[in-house]
Amino acid sequence: MKYLKDLQSIININSYTKNKSGVDKVGKIFDGWMEEIGFTTEVHERASIGHHRHYVSTYVSTNKRLLLLGHLDTVFPEGKFENYSEDEEWIYGPGVCDMKGGNIVALEALRQIRADGVEIQNIDLLLVSDEESGSDDSKYLTAKLASMYDYCFVYEAAGVEMEVVTGRKGVGTFFVDIQGKAAHAGNHYVDGNDANLEASYKLQELVKLTDLKKGTTVNVGKIEGGIGANTISPHAKLTFELRYKFQEERERVLLAIKKIVNTSYVNETVSTLSGGIQRDVMQTSSSSLKLIKRIEGITSKELKSEERGGVSDANVVSSEGVITLDGFGPFGDGDHTIHERANKQSFIDRIDLSKQLFQHFIQNKNF
Repeated sequence: MKYLKDLQSIININSYTKNKSGVDKVGKIFDGWMEEIGFTTEVHERASIGHHRHYVSTYVSTNKRLLLLGHLDTVFPEGKFENYSEDEEWIYGPGVCDMKGGNIVALEALRQIRADGVEIQNIDLLLVSDEESGSDDSKYLTAKLASMYDYCFVYEAAGVEMEVVTGRKGVGTFFVDIQGKAAHAGNHYVDGNDANLEASYKLQELVKLTDLKKGTTVNVGKIEGGIGANTISPHAKLTFELRYKFQEERERVLLAIKKIVNTSYVNETVSTLSGGIQRDVMQTSSSSLKLIKRIEGITSKELKSEERGGVSDANVVSSEGVITLDGFGPFGDGDHTIHERANKQSFIDRIDLSKQLFQHFIQNKNF
């Protein structure tokens, strides 16, 4: 299976998000592969991160358009986890399921279509370079390009039972900087304004915003503050994350966060909020469920679906109103750890699924 050799070649190149040269090296390899099957490469150059790459097929204006979406970057710096290996059942290495493996699934399905003599029309591929660090740069490009498409398949890893993903929580990261007043804890205790104490009150109020029944969580993951045991703390900082399943929950929590930040529980402390929503919620829609039914009709096989708490660039495309399904990559586990692996049979299954769907889409100009 040539595609496994191709996968090995890019797994063995470190493409940690901050390793621009490594990410770009993997991108250039994909340029060659995609151009071999008739795609045009549009490179969106970036100075401090890897370039984003948009591969465009023949465009027919009267037909629907399908975007395939992946990312080039992985999570481990050089020297931490870099080697490819395999046994009879599994492939091991950084990105085998998240998501160089998924990119290879999309590539191989397109290759097989082209090898059958079929011209690929209105199916494009976008590979971004900063997904693992939050897509802080690429999300604007992805959102802009999304307006050109009717459908999007995202090649993150499949579920345990080969599910595709119809919903993902929205996520935001926030910072609260608290300014108090330093004072000697022994001689001038009452003259100080304790920023650490203020942070403790705010932490408790923020966590109260969690509503597990609605899938909303607020986690204060980091606390910083103070100088030493003998000094009233003049400064503190909270770092927290919001995850939510519904738009109305986002609005509820954002309003409450502002109120908590603007309230001084300790006199004369002043707090400042920064950060914000990184990726908005991807809610399961009637359109995505209908698309799954159409896919089942095309393939004559059941296609299970699930919702996930984690986010991906599917959130970005879905938020632009594009009918989006995620999880078209191979099944794997251990992602973001040194035990990451992907199942070999799942590559075969996912390539076959994508090929069938691409064939139908090209022939029928729609799903």
